Amino acid sequence: MSRELSELETIERSITKKYRDQIWGRFIAALKDYELIQPGDKIAACISGGKDSMLMAKLLQMLQRHSDAPFELAFLVMDPGYSEENRRRIGRNAALLGIPITVFETNIFNVANRAEKSPCYLCAKMRRGHLYAKAQSLGCNKIALGHHFSDVIETTVMGMLYGSQLQGMMPKLHSTNFNGMELIRPLYCIHEDSIIAWARYNNLEFLQCACRFTEDSGAGGDKTGDSKRQEVKKLIRSLKKTNPNIEKSIFNSIHSVCIETFPAYKKDGRQHSFLEGYNGEV
Repeated sequence: MSRELSELETIERSITKKYRDQIWGRFIAALKDYELIQPGDKIAACISGGKDSMLMAKLLQMLQRHSDAPFELAFLVMDPGYSEENRRRIGRNAALLGIPITVFETNIFNVANRAEKSPCYLCAKMRRGHLYAKAQSLGCNKIALGHHFSDVIETTVMGMLYGSQLQGMMPKLHSTNFNGMELIRPLYCIHEDSIIAWARYNNLEFLQCACRFTEDSGAGGDKTGDSKRQEVKKLIRSLKKTNPNIEKSIFNSIHSVCIETFPAYKKDGRQHSFLEGYNGEV
C-alpha cells in the first residue's frame, strides 16, 4: 500500500511530474543553454514573495538535491518595508515549500515612495544593489532572480513600443558595480501561464507584487492594471488569438538578430552607424 504524500512532497512531485515539460524541463534547458550554474558556485536565490521567485527558489533547491555538479544556495528575502501580514505570508509560504530563508530589512519603500519621478525605477535599482551587497557579504558569486519567459518578451516589446529601442533581457549578466558577481535568470524559458497554473494546482497564494501599493493583492492569477507592462500583456494575448506562436516568435527573434540590417545600434554604451563600414572602412 502506497504512502500518502505530504503537502510538500505533492508540490515537489507536481513540478517533476504534472508540470515536467512546462516547468522542470524548461528550467533545465535554460541552465544548459545559457550555462547559468557552474560547479562550486554559491548562489543567492533572491525571493520577493511572489510566485516567480518562490518557484525559482524551489527549483534551485530541488536541483541542488540531485545535481552531480555541487553548488551552494542561500535563500535571501529582502524586506523593503512590507506590511506585517505580507511578511508573515512570505514566511508561511517558505515554510510550506521547505525553503530556509534569510530575511534582512531595508527602508527602500520609504525612500522610493518619496521620489517625485520614476519611483519604480529607483525601487528596482535599490533592491538590486542591496541584494548584490548582501549576497556578496555571504560569499556568493551569483544572484538568481525570478524573471521568466513572459518577462523577456514583454520587455522586448515594451522597449520597442514605448522606449524607442530594440533591447532584450539577458539570461545572465556580469555586475558592473560588484566585482566578481553575476546575475542569472533560471526561469528564462518558463512561461508565466505555467507558473500560474502550478500555483493554482497546489492552492498556493503568493504576493502579487513587492510594491507597497499592490502588496494586498493575492497572486493566484495575473490581474491587469494600467501599467505599460499590462498593456503589452493584453496586446500579446490579443495577437495570440490569430497567431498562437507569437510569443515563441518574439523570443526567437532576440536570439536571431541580424545586426547588418540595422541602420544604427549601440554597443558598450556607444552609438554606431551602418555608415561606419559602409564603404569598406573599419
